[in-house]
Amino acid sequence: MLSDVMEDYLKAIYTLQKENEEPVATSAIADYLGVTPPTVTSMVEKLADRGLLYREKYKGVELTEEGETVALEVLRHHRLLESYLTEHLDYSWSEVHEEADRLEHHISEEFERRVADALGNPTVDPHGDPIPDADLSPIAEDNTTPLSEHESGETVVVARVSDRDEEELRYLSDAGITPGTELEIVDVAPFGMVTVAIEDTEQSLPETVARSIRVRAVVEG
Repeated sequence: MLSDVMEDYLKAIYTLQKENEEPVATSAIADYLGVTPPTVTSMVEKLADRGLLYREKYKGVELTEEGETVALEVLRHHRLLESYLTEHLDYSWSEVHEEADRLEHHISEEFERRVADALGNPTVDPHGDPIPDADLSPIAEDNTTPLSEHESGETVVVARVSDRDEEELRYLSDAGITPGTELEIVDVAPFGMVTVAIEDTEQSLPETVARSIRVRAVVEG
């Protein structure tokens, strides 16, 4: 049986792999989880011994098929729980990440099924992240891009936002920037501020925030 910490590592590696489409460096895992590189190295060795990941010296690590299945199951639990907390327990989307982190390791498959049924089997969580299906099929390739990579004059739709920063989520909620929101990029300043128009209001976002917002371009038809 895997420990909660092992599952956290597999989920983190899966997330980082999806973001970068390449082997994940131990330093990136350390930054993501807020631990030291030697701690990561020790855990990576344990996960490799269990056949959950491949590791290549100086290149990084990648999940095996078994490791990916475990990560997808944890992600499914996490994102269903985030959805349930917001829809049925009146949590705001800025509060649910840490609650889901605590609960995701401890729910049964029957509980997972009932939560999914109660929610109508959603395909995305409150932040727009895809929820793995019950068969734990690989998540489709991400066709979104960071808002920070777009230029003034473009119109985009928010697809998803990072759920890892509670203060940032409150900021975006207050600004009306949630999945499904259409944004017109008004200005991209040289020093990093991105100004967007939302209906009849404008909002200036620090580049770090704009980088955490994933969008799809609106194609004029």
